[in-house]
Amino acid sequence: MCICTIGNHVNETQRRSTIKFLQNVNGLIGKKLGMTSIYDSNGKNVAVTIIEAGPCTVTQVLTEDKDGYKALQLAYGERKIKNTPKPLMGHFKAAGLEEPLHKVLEFRDMNVDKSLGEEVSVTDVFKEGDKVSVVGTSKGKGFQGVVKRHGFAGVMQQTHGQHNRLRAPGSLGNSSFAAKVMKGMRMGGHMGVDRVKVRRLQVIKIFPDQNLILVKGAVPGHKGAYVVIEK
Repeated sequence: MCICTIGNHVNETQRRSTIKFLQNVNGLIGKKLGMTSIYDSNGKNVAVTIIEAGPCTVTQVLTEDKDGYKALQLAYGERKIKNTPKPLMGHFKAAGLEEPLHKVLEFRDMNVDKSLGEEVSVTDVFKEGDKVSVVGTSKGKGFQGVVKRHGFAGVMQQTHGQHNRLRAPGSLGNSSFAAKVMKGMRMGGHMGVDRVKVRRLQVIKIFPDQNLILVKGAVPGHKGAYVVIEK
């Protein structure tokens, strides 16, 4: 895979650690602001998620001749200079940015004609009624038991010696043979902080002056979490 150029002194490993890729999609980087409900054209109350979608700045334009594929590299979100690697800071300055941005992603074969340093707004990519996919990181739940993590029913009744063990996982199914916990066994453990993609969410309304997009249903992540909206 051809990797975008950040600087002559930056090796390929550093570039891969700072830039991520999304293939063959039109999209924007945004931030989940919360949920509410609105009435649609039929008078039905619909639960929606409010997402601040961009505006995203074009930090690199990749072409077939130079890079082997067509893509737009977009950046979005606030970031402190002291927390920004110097190669990435130089990459932003080459795009005419004085302040660094938090998220950097490449969108391949976007149907948006923009030059280096220009902004891509929500109306450049989406319109009301579109079906979109939203990618985000799910909320962290910490260490959880089998009932919450895997949907176990629990013992339900305090009989047969099950005193105060209503939510216990029960037997693991191994005795003298194997004599170990088999890999993949559903048990208690860390839950959440997973990459989740929710598909075919409808765009209910767009507020272009505020860069807001309202999508039907819930999307992964906490309030203020970064998400990627794909079309």
